[in-house]
Amino acid sequence: MGSFEQKDPGPIGALATTVGGVMYMHSFQGGATLLSLGLIFILYTMFVWWRDVLRESTLEGHHTKVVQLGPRYGFILFIVSEVMFLFALFRASSHSSLAPTVEIGGIWPPKGIAVLDPREIPFLNTLIPLSSGAAVTWAHHAILAGKEKRAVYALVATVSLALVFTAFQGMEYYQAPSTISDIIYGSTFFLATGFHGFHVIIGTLFSIVCGIRQYLGHLTKEHHVGFEAAAWYWHFVDVVRLFPFVSIYWWGGI
Repeated sequence: MGSFEQKDPGPIGALATTVGGVMYMHSFQGGATLLSLGLIFILYTMFVWWRDVLRESTLEGHHTKVVQLGPRYGFILFIVSEVMFLFALFRASSHSSLAPTVEIGGIWPPKGIAVLDPREIPFLNTLIPLSSGAAVTWAHHAILAGKEKRAVYALVATVSLALVFTAFQGMEYYQAPSTISDIIYGSTFFLATGFHGFHVIIGTLFSIVCGIRQYLGHLTKEHHVGFEAAAWYWHFVDVVRLFPFVSIYWWGGI
């Protein structure tokens, strides 16, 4: 294998998903089927790729210090791309709120749009991710100290807080006085908060896998790159939550 590791990215699934998605959105026959097959192939490729990585790193010992640099740098670049993506959504909301057009009444929130009270569920749902960030840091320190059980408990706490956040987010959407079709406010609100919630779900799954691996003894204080990636991602998720709270909930609710 050598010092570095290469993986087939599985382009067939991505191609089928792209073509199938375009066909589905333009109501072409077979578009939904091709899109579904593409998504299934991508998920299968992801599963097999991660399975191989875990085997090579945990059981076969191929992940040397040099090899570990690749996943670390790659994941940092991935988080940077996610920051840019969410920044674009928050920027759209800020642009509309700082310079409201005549079409929406020249005010923000737009005329006739009821908003959520930022001091209620939005504020609570900002504290929860920050608290879960403290829990995942506790797990990291426990792994470095070689305290396996404490690390598992900390990851259980992280996942529990994440599930509470997701439940409150769903409750918020159910009780929201506006919908995604309510002009610019609805579209920016639900896109920004919805994509952040989607990232929380991904981070939750990431933490669950790390918790299982920690329970099975896969993570050690010398070798826990997978957990580091999960912790970085989770800190990204909980810090980013501050931006929608300030730019959407608070600014849009005063």
